[in-house]
Amino acid sequence: MDGILNLNKPSGVTSFYAIALVRRLSGERRVGHAGTLDPLASGVQIIGAGKGARALEFISGTKVYRASIELGVTTDTYDAEGRVTGTKDPSGVILEDIRIALKKFEGEVQQVPPAYSAIKQGGRRLYELARAGTPVIAPPRPVVIHRIEVVCWDPPVLDIEVECGRGTYIRSIAHDLGQDLGCGAHLRALQRVKDGPFCLAKAISLEELPDKIEREGWHDILLPIDAAMGSLRSVVVDDEYIKTVANGVALPVELLSLELSPKDSELFRIYSNQGVLLAVTQYNSAELALKPRKVFAQRADT
Repeated sequence: MDGILNLNKPSGVTSFYAIALVRRLSGERRVGHAGTLDPLASGVQIIGAGKGARALEFISGTKVYRASIELGVTTDTYDAEGRVTGTKDPSGVILEDIRIALKKFEGEVQQVPPAYSAIKQGGRRLYELARAGTPVIAPPRPVVIHRIEVVCWDPPVLDIEVECGRGTYIRSIAHDLGQDLGCGAHLRALQRVKDGPFCLAKAISLEELPDKIEREGWHDILLPIDAAMGSLRSVVVDDEYIKTVANGVALPVELLSLELSPKDSELFRIYSNQGVLLAVTQYNSAELALKPRKVFAQRADT
């Protein structure tokens, strides 16, 4: 049970429910996800099982969302599940106004997360504080939004596609867009269609998962744990160094065949000659060595 599962989470189900289901169906306790999807949201939910759970931090690449935003209605959670806090006629808003406003959110920007979010403040989740009636003002955080494209404008509903880096709240984009346009807005629906190398077209739906396991078994369903690491350079080591890697000992770069000199702090995948992923290492320029960041090989006796 070591691998990655590309799951299509339906709307109305929490990410924690998806993890609990995989644990129950597999019997594997080491299960985690690569990023929470709100219950309202659907789409790509990457889950790691066994050693795959330890590989999730190395998923690289952007995320792509398709969002439906309703103008004219503001909520306290910035989405359709929240309490309505204001309404205003959006009939004066035209598509050109929307395109101009959306451009302001592209690039490296400071984004204020929703009060109802899982970010911690003083040791407690913001949504816990908000539900308890404690005034919450989350500090802005830097995020990267590569592009926002209008897919459909059917007033008062706007459909957009967003490509962004990790940590971006699409709910905040919806809310901030409404504030910029002067009419308010909230996120009506959200679907994640891509997370790094994983796309919705190849995801397994939560509903079909039990039957698919029964027909094919976990071996044919789970992707290898290095499926999450495609952007990292790989290094193959001779058998004599397998114990070195397995025991968490650094590898001097002079012993390795690297086409290009490593950059400081660059991550590398380390494989055996048999194609087995042994570890992810990080280059230390001071020591001229690849130091283990996470070891996947079983510790060996020296």
